[in-house]
Amino acid sequence: MFLPLGDEPNPRGVPVVTYALIGINVAVFLFVTLPLSAVRPALDDPALFEYLNAIGPQFPGQMAAERLLQQVSAYDLVVFSYGFRPADPSMIALLTSLFLHGGFMHLAGNMLFLWIYGDNVEHRLGPARYLVAYLGTGILATLSHAVLDFGSVLPMVGASGAISGVLGFYFIWFPRNRVRLWIMLFPIFMNVVYAPARLVLGMYLVVDNLLPFLVTRGAGGGGVAYGAHIGGFLGGLAYAWWSTRREVERRPKDFEPDPEPAAPAFDANPASVRGVRQLIAAGEHGRAAAAYFRLSAARTARLLMPGDSINFGRWLANNGHPDAALVVYQRHLRDYPLGPYAAEAHLGAGLVQLHARDQPTAAYQHLVAVLDADPHPETEGYARRALMEIAARQKFRTPGVH
Repeated sequence: MFLPLGDEPNPRGVPVVTYALIGINVAVFLFVTLPLSAVRPALDDPALFEYLNAIGPQFPGQMAAERLLQQVSAYDLVVFSYGFRPADPSMIALLTSLFLHGGFMHLAGNMLFLWIYGDNVEHRLGPARYLVAYLGTGILATLSHAVLDFGSVLPMVGASGAISGVLGFYFIWFPRNRVRLWIMLFPIFMNVVYAPARLVLGMYLVVDNLLPFLVTRGAGGGGVAYGAHIGGFLGGLAYAWWSTRREVERRPKDFEPDPEPAAPAFDANPASVRGVRQLIAAGEHGRAAAAYFRLSAARTARLLMPGDSINFGRWLANNGHPDAALVVYQRHLRDYPLGPYAAEAHLGAGLVQLHARDQPTAAYQHLVAVLDADPHPETEGYARRALMEIAARQKFRTPGVH
């Protein structure tokens, strides 16, 4: 048995949307699922006839209607009406199915994962974008299940598809985070261990979902919608990858296109590779930045030598342009992911994320990478001090943060 207990680092503050989603799911369970699960439906309820007519043939040996009727609760009819049925799709059910659960353990497992992983993703995206991403990947997960189990009359419910999307975001954005796991292999081993986030989430995708999906051929063994989990996770992966690529390619607001012509001493076109290099060589970093960001992201690839790229990023960071500095550091890592200046690029990106953007968990990814890049002792010292600052700022402080 492997049970996640928490993650680190984690941002301070209240993840309003994450807690609201947990609250809504718990409230639905307490005020809808529990009370209606103990109530028998009225025999003259038209929904009951529709339910028996659709669900009855799905049971082994075509269970007699009388026997099936003894097991039906009013909540079963709610699930039948508001869960998503691929054979009878409904726009409303795409959303309502995300807030219904089959039982306490189903709810508890989903809410635990949302509580552990949701706060970092919400902090990275912001509340509004996070809510849209959560619902969007949840809908994508449901549609993935519908495509793989087309024609099924059995309703699918649960937040796990949307939460799988959150895990996909986490996999891309927080690869160096650590997850606290309670491992119980009775009587051989029982203890709490720390594991890399990508290892834990990779096991969730492959071991818990992909392999069972292949074994059951997508039929959803044990009532688990593996296709929905996989679809949600891949949706989160795709959006996070695309968003990260956009960050590298974006033009900072500080350096929108400027009609100012280049000085005659330099290249006639300031938005040229030669013009940028000339301006930087002359120490004209401000004008060089304006010219640099008029170029497309593709044209800046290896435009600067590694040392010049780092010095350019430092100038931007020290002169009130942190967003532009972050883009330069990110493009440096795109162009020179290894080498003697990789540690400096990670340090610069991490410090900007930490101090200018207040994104300690995003900063943590870069700062830990500094320690893995054989840094200069001074660079290592800056990184370790920043990591200590992140450890002190955690919402839930735990031992073991670098």
